[in-house]
Amino acid sequence: MARSAGPREEASDEATRLKARADALRQAAALPGAGPGALLDAALAELDGAVEALTAAGGRAGDLAGDPAGSANAERRLLQAVFQQAPVPLFLLGLDGTVRRANSAAGQLVGSGAGYPTGKPFTAFVDLPFRAAVQSQVAAVVRTGEVRTLRCGVLTADGVAECEVTAGPVWARGDSGRLIVAVGAPGGAPPGLTPDLAGPADQETEPGDSALQSATRRIDLVTSATRILLESVSHSESATMQRFARLLARELAAWLILDVERHQGLRRQLALGPDDQPSDDLARAVAAVDPPPGSVPHQVHESGSSLLVAHAEDPSLLGEGPDGVPLLLQLGATSVLCVPLSDGERSYGALTLARLAGYGHFGMADVGLVEELGEQLALAIRADRVLRHRTEIAEALQAGLLPRQPRQIPGVEVAAGHLPATRAQDTGGDFYDVYPARDGWGVSIGDVCGKGQDAAAVTAAARHAIRVLAHWDGDPAGVLRGANEIMMEEEFGGRFVTASVGHLQWRDDRLHLVLGSAGHPWPVLVRPHGRTQVLQGGGLPLGIFPDAEPAIQEIDLHHGDLLFFFSDGLTSAGGPELAYFEDRLTDELAALGGEPAVRVVSRVQEVVLQFCGGQLRDDVTVLALRVGEPPAG
Repeated sequence: MARSAGPREEASDEATRLKARADALRQAAALPGAGPGALLDAALAELDGAVEALTAAGGRAGDLAGDPAGSANAERRLLQAVFQQAPVPLFLLGLDGTVRRANSAAGQLVGSGAGYPTGKPFTAFVDLPFRAAVQSQVAAVVRTGEVRTLRCGVLTADGVAECEVTAGPVWARGDSGRLIVAVGAPGGAPPGLTPDLAGPADQETEPGDSALQSATRRIDLVTSATRILLESVSHSESATMQRFARLLARELAAWLILDVERHQGLRRQLALGPDDQPSDDLARAVAAVDPPPGSVPHQVHESGSSLLVAHAEDPSLLGEGPDGVPLLLQLGATSVLCVPLSDGERSYGALTLARLAGYGHFGMADVGLVEELGEQLALAIRADRVLRHRTEIAEALQAGLLPRQPRQIPGVEVAAGHLPATRAQDTGGDFYDVYPARDGWGVSIGDVCGKGQDAAAVTAAARHAIRVLAHWDGDPAGVLRGANEIMMEEEFGGRFVTASVGHLQWRDDRLHLVLGSAGHPWPVLVRPHGRTQVLQGGGLPLGIFPDAEPAIQEIDLHHGDLLFFFSDGLTSAGGPELAYFEDRLTDELAALGGEPAVRVVSRVQEVVLQFCGGQLRDDVTVLALRVGEPPAG
C-alpha cells in the first residue's frame, strides 16, 4: 500500500515547483515582446503563494476537493453539450496545467480539431514571452482556488492574437479538481469576432481561391528551389546550401537550420532567419552549436522520418545555445518542422524550420512540401559529392601525368606547360615525362584518345611503361615496342596512345638525340639564330597493331639549340576563319630563337590563347629542351 506524502514532503515539492516557475519568469522577462504588467502580476501571485505556504507551515491553502453532490445523467449530458457548443474557447485543464478537453471554439482558435490540444500543456498555445506568467497564474489558481485573469498572446491559426485568459477551479464528484480556462478578446468579446483574429474584411477570399493561391505559391517555391539546385554545378556545396536556405527561410517565413553529416557526426552547416528579422548575430550563435544527441535534428537524421511539432511545448527541442539558454527560446519560435535530407537510400542530415508565433504554425501540408525540398537538396548533395570525388581522383591522376616542375637534365634547360581544354569538364589524356635512362636521359610526351578517368588511367599505364622500359633499354624503338606489347595485352576498351620518346646522351660538346615516334606529332628544332626544322614523324599509335613499328630519327644538338615538343591540341587550336594554329607554330618559334626554354613555353601558351580567343578544343601540353654547356666530367 502506497504511503501518502507528509506535510514536509509536500512543502518541499511545492518549493521546487515555485523555484522552477520563478526561473521561467526570469527567462521570459528577457524575451522580446515580454509584457512587464503580466510578468509583475505573475511575480506577485508567486510571492503571495510563498507567504501563504510559510504561514501555513507546509499546509496547502485553497482546497480543490470535488463537490460530493452528484448530478443526473441528463444534466451531465447537458453540461457537456453546453461546454462543446459554447461560443467562447474553453479549455479544461488538470491541476498540472495539461489540457484534458477543449471545445469546438478552442479547436478553431488554435487552427485544429477540438481533440488536438488534449494532452498538451495549455502554455503550448501561449506566445513565448507570456508562458511563464500564465504558468504562474495557473499555479496560483490551483493553490488559492481563486479566479485569475491576465492578458497574453495566444497562438492561433493565423498567428498571435492578444487575448484575455481567465482561469478558475471546477469541481466534479469523484475528481480531485480541475481548472476551466476561457479565452476572450480584451474587453470580453469572443476572439473569433475581433479584428485581430478575424482579419480585415476586405481581405476575405473564397475558399477555392485561397487554396489555389496556396498551391501556386508552393509550386513557385519548388520551381525556384529546383533552379537553384540545377545551377549548383557552377557553385560549391556550401554556396548552394546558402542560396537554397535563404529562399526557404524567406518564402516559408521561418528560421532555417541545416545540419549535415560530416566526419561521422551531425554538424551545423548554417542558420538563417526570415528577411524581416535582425538575425545576423543570433544566426551566427545558432550556427556555432552542433545539434546535441536527443535533439530534433538528431532524431530525424537517425530515424529518417520527419517530425512536426505544431505547438512546441518543450524548449529543449533544438538544444541549448552557448549561454545555456534553449535555442527555441532564443529564436522565439513556437512551431517546429524537421525533415531528413534523404535521397531515398541515405540520410545526409536534417533540415529544420522553426517558425515564430506571428506567422502561425506548421501543418501537414507543410510537411509534404518541405520533405520534397529536403529530398531535392539531398540529391544535389549526393551529386556534388560524387562529382567532387571524381574530380579529386582525376586531379590526382593528372598531377602524376603532368608534374608541375619537370626534372632537369645536366647541361639542359627543361621547361613544360599545360593548358586544359576549356570546352570539356573531364580530365585530358596528355602526359610528359623526364627521367634517367640507360646510358643517358629520357624524355617522353604523349596523348590518349578520349577524356575522363578511363583515358587518364590508360595514359598513366603508357607513361609508366615507357619510364620503366627506358631504365633497361636506351633505344627508343625498343621502348615503344615494349609499351605497345603492354597496351595490346591490357583491356583498355579500344583506346590507343600516341607518343614520342627521346634518348639523350652527351658526346663531348654535343647532345646526341635518338627520337622515336608512335603516331605523335614530331617536335620542332629551333636554332639559336631562329631557323626552324620540323623533324620527320611517323609510326603507328600504341595499342592498335601488335607488330607496329615506330619511326626513328637521330640528330646532334649543339649549344643554344631548342627542341620543342607538343601535343596535337596545340596545332588543332582553332582561330578565326577556320584557321589552325599549326600554320603559325613555326613562325612563332622562329621569333623566339635563342630565348630561354621557360620564355618559349610561356610565349607559345600566350599566343595560342589569343589565337583561339581563350577557347581550346583540346588540352595543350608543351615541353621545351634548350641545350646549354655540357656538364663537367
